[in-house]
Amino acid sequence: MLLEVWKCFFYFFSFKFRIHLIKDKDGIDDYLATNIKGLSKQEAAANRNSYKKNICIDMLRQGYHKSFSELFALIEKWNALREAAGPGSAIWQQKSLEEQPDKLDQLYHFLTRAEAAHRAGHYEEVYDNQLNLAYYFNDPEDKWLSNYFYEECFNTAKLITTDIRKREAQAHANMGLIKEEQGHVLNAAEYYETFYHLTVGSTWKDVTGRTYNSLASEYLWRIYTLLADKMLENNEHQQAIKTLKKALKIAKNGRWKITFSHCFTDKHVMIFQRVKQKLSIFVPVFCFSQGKAAETTKHLEEFMKASENAHLRQSLVDACVLLGNIYNERGSYNEACEYFSQAYETAKTLNNLPLVDETKAYYGIAKAHKLMVPFNSHIEAEDLISLKYLLAWKENRSDMCTDPLTAGKALVMKHISAVLSSMVK
Repeated sequence: MLLEVWKCFFYFFSFKFRIHLIKDKDGIDDYLATNIKGLSKQEAAANRNSYKKNICIDMLRQGYHKSFSELFALIEKWNALREAAGPGSAIWQQKSLEEQPDKLDQLYHFLTRAEAAHRAGHYEEVYDNQLNLAYYFNDPEDKWLSNYFYEECFNTAKLITTDIRKREAQAHANMGLIKEEQGHVLNAAEYYETFYHLTVGSTWKDVTGRTYNSLASEYLWRIYTLLADKMLENNEHQQAIKTLKKALKIAKNGRWKITFSHCFTDKHVMIFQRVKQKLSIFVPVFCFSQGKAAETTKHLEEFMKASENAHLRQSLVDACVLLGNIYNERGSYNEACEYFSQAYETAKTLNNLPLVDETKAYYGIAKAHKLMVPFNSHIEAEDLISLKYLLAWKENRSDMCTDPLTAGKALVMKHISAVLSSMVK
């Protein structure tokens, strides 16, 4: 038994020594193929090479030169990103792409299939294989790979002529999402607009059963409101109004289609009301700042009705307060009192004490202004009837009578009654 063990050690070290003496790799492969039964030269090389190298060799042997170049370029790009990030970064701690066999397998499988489909002119298959890779690399650490394949899908979709541009629409949506995530709002809007126009009148649906057109409407609502926010930050008021109106138009169209397809109704109505609310509150405020009182009032009244219909009580208070202030400054105190009164009553339902106090103060000021008009007119009249009118009002502190003679007669009757009472006594 001991003799057999020594023989094994002898043959092993002898074999290792011979391998070491052979400088050429091909010589090693020939030696292994000759001395190890059943092992070919290619198999010997495969056992010695890295997994990445074996995949690259296999691609080249099968004639997939484009796939080999693309895989090699992606590995180089990962290495460049890692070097640019530097030590201590998240990517620095990750395994390199060539050290992850599962990902290499996916790349090998779909890249070679896409290349074969491209040679045959089957661009739909090219697109689908690229899209599978975009879906596969959905982890945050692989976001750059996912974005890369979405861009490849976008380029391929332009070559497809057999699906009524369905894949092209989908590619625009995906590119819009990428640009939006990267903060390129204007670019995202362009992709979403194309996505929307390509889906008008179509019945295409995603895997959840939702129509592409309703998705396009939602994306445009969102991106237009984001654009409007940025325009407001830059004091581009006119452009912001135009953008919000576009959002409102898309919201109305989206709402109509969703209502009749009986899906996502609540969500779309909510977004529709939010866009309409944002537009309605901004436009009148801007118009007021430009001295357009009539236009301001019109938009605010529309905003108030929209808030009432959507049961947006805070927005209703805001609209009533703005309208009350406008009418108060105009000297239309009756209308001002009506709007401030509605704001006050609505505020009480919100359980917001500071807001209740604020609207109550507005209502009180408007009522005081309303009373000042007849009060001043009677002071300026300087006649007996007006004096009696004022004395009557001072007695009860109620709203002034519309007919000053009524007040005068009431005061005279009161004095007569007092005189008669004293005479009886």
